[in-house]
Amino acid sequence: MILEPIPPRILSVRRIPNADPAVLAAYGADPTRHRSLGLITVDQDDPTYVALDEATKHAPVDVVFARSFYAGAAHGSGPISGEILGVLAASDPDEIDEGLAALIRCLEHDACFYGADESKKTPVFPHVIASLGHYLSAQAGVAPGTSMAYLVAPPMEGAIALDAALKAADVRAAKIFPPPTETNFTAAWLVGSLVDCQAAAEAYCETVVRVAANPRER
Repeated sequence: MILEPIPPRILSVRRIPNADPAVLAAYGADPTRHRSLGLITVDQDDPTYVALDEATKHAPVDVVFARSFYAGAAHGSGPISGEILGVLAASDPDEIDEGLAALIRCLEHDACFYGADESKKTPVFPHVIASLGHYLSAQAGVAPGTSMAYLVAPPMEGAIALDAALKAADVRAAKIFPPPTETNFTAAWLVGSLVDCQAAAEAYCETVVRVAANPRER
């Protein structure tokens, strides 16, 4: 199955080389360990969570803040707000630069939504992470290096597709996010072997396409 990608748009990237301790603490950093912050806003939240995790695999950075905004990018509070704000923290500005570079590479060349119908009005995120970094592994309650199928779709499509994915491969649900999430999607993190995660993601994606094409099938 070949679906048309919907590339995420990076709306802003800034860093604070020597952040005030109050700002560090407000965004979840530890002023005793962290001095610098890197901030990014993007119009797609789930690819950004994946990219933040990717940053932890390429630089000594911590993801200290990552929040989706209510109702999605179309209802942002400003022109560069997007759908998510992510914040990296490190002890040194150069480490922030390394982390941001890895994050941006992931958004530009790897993680994105796809259109499950010709109009691209039904987005699906059937993303497989071969080896988790220390951010998403902690969020999912699994060990770093675990393989994960990170799956997102609209509520009806996502519910049917999650059932299909769990039945298609030897995976378990580390976490399920039923609707409504902040952006009104539904999501799931499935873990297992890389091969099984890939099979689960394929079954998920195929099911989303079928439900989008025939939503009233009985």
